[in-house]
Amino acid sequence: MNVSWLEDFLVLATTGNFSRAADERHMTQPAFGRRVRALEEWIGTELFDRSSQPVRLTEAGQWFHGIAHDLLAQVARLPGEARAVAEASSNSLRFAATHALSFTFMPGWLRSFEAHTMTGTIQLESDVLLRCEALMEQSKVQFVVCHAHPKAVGRLQADGYPSVKIGADVLVPVSAADASAHPIHILQAGKTAVPLLSYSAESGLGRLLRETRLDALENVSTQTVFTAHLASVLRTMVLDGRGVAWLPQTLIQDDLASHRVARAGVEDLCIELEIRLFRSRNSMGRAAEALWDAVVGSGVAAT
Repeated sequence: MNVSWLEDFLVLATTGNFSRAADERHMTQPAFGRRVRALEEWIGTELFDRSSQPVRLTEAGQWFHGIAHDLLAQVARLPGEARAVAEASSNSLRFAATHALSFTFMPGWLRSFEAHTMTGTIQLESDVLLRCEALMEQSKVQFVVCHAHPKAVGRLQADGYPSVKIGADVLVPVSAADASAHPIHILQAGKTAVPLLSYSAESGLGRLLRETRLDALENVSTQTVFTAHLASVLRTMVLDGRGVAWLPQTLIQDDLASHRVARAGVEDLCIELEIRLFRSRNSMGRAAEALWDAVVGSGVAAT
């Protein structure tokens, strides 16, 4: 059996239409029909009732529907699980971290555990939070490092992945500074609309902002003029004087010290964040387990 036949089956079960399903699978209708028929021949019975429009699942098709989902999920997990078995005694460490923390926090944090991180290979995937979470769920990484806030529960926390606080950060609303080191844009009630540089929906920092800062901005007029996934992109726009953005202090501490940017609002508009290390729920191998034990033993309680 070809695994792609399962995907064909599920698309047709959803659409109920051979032509539309073939389009979604990027093939001609005759080719798609042959693949569905090949699956039915392999199973040994018809999975679709073709006498009605839209086509419907037969009793055997309804039984196979749940199995097809489970099979695809198992196939997706296989590479990660195979790596876990192969690396049970290895020294490799596989991290995923959000872009901002990859550039600012991770190098120093890894150095602080040098005895555990320099004995083998370190792989670091830098991506948006949604992708980092997916890499963990697919067992492609052992650890995820990301920002967190008690009011914004992420996928890994909701799914029960163990985690520990390994640092702190602050999201600060900032603007480019003028010659007197004052912000050129200010978040203040009664002012004209302030140009806002926002995170896209896929951004983890954007989710944290949406779930924590709305009340503080009730009396402030803003107008979103630019959106991006990455804090580093928004930082560039801030430095260019294009508006106000909430940026991690770990990313802009040098900019603040050199007065290239300035706080664009009162302290109440700042958002204190945790930096958390999430680990796989499965056995991770000798080196990764040793690192986790060292982090937990450093004095921060795991959850």
